[in-house]
Amino acid sequence: MKRVFNNMFVVVTLMFALTGISCAAEYQEGKHYKRIDTQKTANPDKVEVLEFFWYGCPHCYQFEPHIKQWKKNKPANVDFYRVPATFRPLWALHARAYYALEMMGQLEKVHPYMFSEIHNNKNLLGSVDDLASFVSKHGVDRSEFVDTMNSFSVENSLRKATRKVNDYKINGVPAIAVNGKYLVTGSMAGNYDNMIKITQYLVEKESIKTAALKK
Repeated sequence: MKRVFNNMFVVVTLMFALTGISCAAEYQEGKHYKRIDTQKTANPDKVEVLEFFWYGCPHCYQFEPHIKQWKKNKPANVDFYRVPATFRPLWALHARAYYALEMMGQLEKVHPYMFSEIHNNKNLLGSVDDLASFVSKHGVDRSEFVDTMNSFSVENSLRKATRKVNDYKINGVPAIAVNGKYLVTGSMAGNYDNMIKITQYLVEKESIKTAALKK
């Protein structure tokens, strides 16, 4: 019975994925997205989607509502992770804040306000003190936040983020990586809606392979 159920699951998944692909036949590798050197993903049984971003990037701020909506409705077989880019000292500082909030269990609450503070209130949050004052206004313990920002765990997360940026050869944000194989950028997609559509197309494409392996 279990095998029959698994076979049915594969068939349904393949039908769904193929329908999505046929509707998006206009998406071409090398034009709308590009294949990259294959990277290891966290869970080979899932399709992994990474969003590379920076809080200070106006394009990332404009893209945020699109990725937020997609994340809310993403397929159950998808693991989604954000990766804060670390190209410059300020970017790395904001990445530290990101990982500190994540480790404190405060990230999802504060994440949208970080974008708003920088882009709407014109507060660049350019120092640890600025960041600590800001997060404290949103119910985060200031002292714990500063300690967490300077912790070994955050330092380790920062190194991993920097390694991913380098391994995926990211040179601009926002950028989306799908299952360690494909990269979608704004310049290739043309607009934010297309970034989401192409991402979903690639997710469905990879879901075929993932489902087949479970057969």
